[in-house]
Amino acid sequence: MMIVISGCNSSSQSTNNPENPELEKQVLQIIRNNPEVIIESVQAYQQQQQQQQQASRQEILQEFKNNPQEEIGNSPTFGSTAQKIVLFEFSDFQCPFCAKAQENLKEFMDKHQDRVTLVFKHLPLTRIHPQAIPAAKASWAAQQQGKFWEYHDALFEQQDKLGEELYLEIANNLGLDLDKFNSDRKSEAATTSIETDIKLAQKIGVSGTPFFVMNGETFSGAVKLSQMEETLAKVSQ
Repeated sequence: MMIVISGCNSSSQSTNNPENPELEKQVLQIIRNNPEVIIESVQAYQQQQQQQQQASRQEILQEFKNNPQEEIGNSPTFGSTAQKIVLFEFSDFQCPFCAKAQENLKEFMDKHQDRVTLVFKHLPLTRIHPQAIPAAKASWAAQQQGKFWEYHDALFEQQDKLGEELYLEIANNLGLDLDKFNSDRKSEAATTSIETDIKLAQKIGVSGTPFFVMNGETFSGAVKLSQMEETLAKVSQ
């Protein structure tokens, strides 16, 4: 037995449909006598929501495969310019698992950079990583001067030192224009770019980092090199 209770708002109420205390009393009595119908209704609703979310997620992942250029946008890329096999990495500079994944990711790209395009997407987990946003903005500012990947590597290599002193030190070591660097990382454009990446991650239900999408195939965590190779073989078929 299932009862679907539809809600209504103030704009839908009319003087031609006055409240009916007796009807309300009957409905409440039915609910009291059959509490399982509420559970069934909630479960049905949750299942419907999950199915819709899954369908939406699959649709977006298909776009990663069919039209990667659209999802790449202005994000930094490394490797093949053909963009036939595209590996998206959603990452957080303060995440220890992201740092751990870099070694295998670097080895993978050293081997396949002629075939694979690596795309970096920001996903700062601000609730647990207070330096995630500042680091992301600093790397974005470095990107504006063509030094994203060098800055990216330096941040992960010195993850235990994340902070204002390190951001300026890396910028100085890379020979960046410090005035432009400071201006860019504090700009609205930096915030907007990072928020765009976060929204994309939310659309496909990414809740942790690192998270990877290779031609629509997903994997996550401090992945092994063998897992990357297996995924590459799968999408290359």
